[in-house]
Amino acid sequence: MRMTAIPFGTTDWTTITPTQHAGDTGMASWRTRTFGDIRVRMVEYTPGYLADHWCEKGHILLCLSGELTTELADGRIFVLKPGMSYQVADGAEPHRSSTEIGATLFIVD
Repeated sequence: MRMTAIPFGTTDWTTITPTQHAGDTGMASWRTRTFGDIRVRMVEYTPGYLADHWCEKGHILLCLSGELTTELADGRIFVLKPGMSYQVADGAEPHRSSTEIGATLFIVD
């Protein structure tokens, strides 16, 4: 990832209007900023959320609160708790997320 032509700035995430994204179960609320080709999101998953697709996009993801379970297509499972992160490249390993208790994430992709 190369970051160019992005002037210094701050973001008050509480002022960004969220968009709602339904999962197979539960909802994801995204507050999104875009800087060139880089998307930055604050995402809140409701308890019981299960993604409606296997994602192949690359991300850097930080769990801020709650607990997120990420399943890879090969069957491996990872659980993120606050302060934990993961990173995956575009097209590298299909993954999908779920949460029993809800989670808030900061995601760069």
